[in-house]
Amino acid sequence: MQTTMKDTYAYYKTAFAGLPMPFAFVDLDRLDRNIAAIAQAAGHKKVRIASKSIRCPEIMRRILASSPVYQGIMCYTADEAAMLIREGFDDLLLGYPQWQPDRIAELVRSVGEGRSITFMVDCAEHVQHLERIAAEQGIVVPLCLDVDMSADYPGLHFGVWRSPLASWEQVRPVAELIIASPWLKLDGIMGYEAQIAGLGDQVPGKPLKNSVIRWLKKRSIAEVAKRRREVVEGLEAIGASEELRFVNAGGTGSMDSSRLEACVTEITAGSGFYSPGLFDAYSGFRYEPAAGYAVEIVRRPRPDIVTCMGGGYTASGAVGIEKQAQVYLPEGLELLPLEGAGEVQTPLRVKRGLSLSLGDPVFFRHAKAGELCERFLQLVAVSNGQVVGEYVTYRGMGACFV
Repeated sequence: MQTTMKDTYAYYKTAFAGLPMPFAFVDLDRLDRNIAAIAQAAGHKKVRIASKSIRCPEIMRRILASSPVYQGIMCYTADEAAMLIREGFDDLLLGYPQWQPDRIAELVRSVGEGRSITFMVDCAEHVQHLERIAAEQGIVVPLCLDVDMSADYPGLHFGVWRSPLASWEQVRPVAELIIASPWLKLDGIMGYEAQIAGLGDQVPGKPLKNSVIRWLKKRSIAEVAKRRREVVEGLEAIGASEELRFVNAGGTGSMDSSRLEACVTEITAGSGFYSPGLFDAYSGFRYEPAAGYAVEIVRRPRPDIVTCMGGGYTASGAVGIEKQAQVYLPEGLELLPLEGAGEVQTPLRVKRGLSLSLGDPVFFRHAKAGELCERFLQLVAVSNGQVVGEYVTYRGMGACFV
């Protein structure tokens, strides 16, 4: 049976009745449906969880336990990797290069104890730095080569600024350094096509821009596949491909293209599990909003305006209105353009016919996924109309990594 937004508001309002606001929540029923849908969307590829989009160990355990499709975690700092090891996680891929020697050494020692931890590199300096630490510890360290997947067109860099390795010719000398070292092994390659996975192409009110982005994405998909294939074939030609444990690609927003590449063995996904506000602007897929937060109405400065306590949780990235929190439930509320969602109060315009009282909850969706967990100590878990638990976030664990 299809439920209306009005039904959903009543469902959440009843389920969370009496819970002090503000609080963040996760709808386990919707989360489980997203988990199943992403596993299916991956085709025959494995899925590595992007921890930065989850930031809650209990949720990651739930995803990993749901299906053998899910295998491993892409984390983002050495300190986070160390914490995840302590929490019992394994098969960790550091998605970004690390430099601080003492923190790298701690993880190298974990490798020596049998943990699967792979470090990201994209230049000779990274390789040489890790080689010195590995030699000091007397432990062979697995590395992953980060291959740039952005595209350059006249007057436009389509993608994000990550690795300087954009072709096999640039990858080869770094790969040969790894292969030549007795203290390093080439464990995998990664290429994140951010311009496909992380860019909406169905933004309301921007039809021309959407058309251009869809055209650029289509063109970029072919270029990404060609570049990744050339790197894998290059590694095969120098006898390095036998060492490769994985070829990692994409994100939630590019699964439908990444899964078609024969050389790809796994796809990283994260944001799709919670399906935040920015995901409403994608034409190629739709997952269910599974996480959000509630704030309390505490003022009514005018009959057509209510004011909530707090709520101003803005997402990172280029500054734009799309990075604001999205008013979710009940329907009939909108942010005021001159105030937006504020640090200590958020005024909302109330459309005719909607009746709200002081103390009522207003539910928001964060524009991005994991950043919601940086604001709250736990996620209140709801299932079948009942609060069934509280899942501690990274912040609730006292952890702040970047």
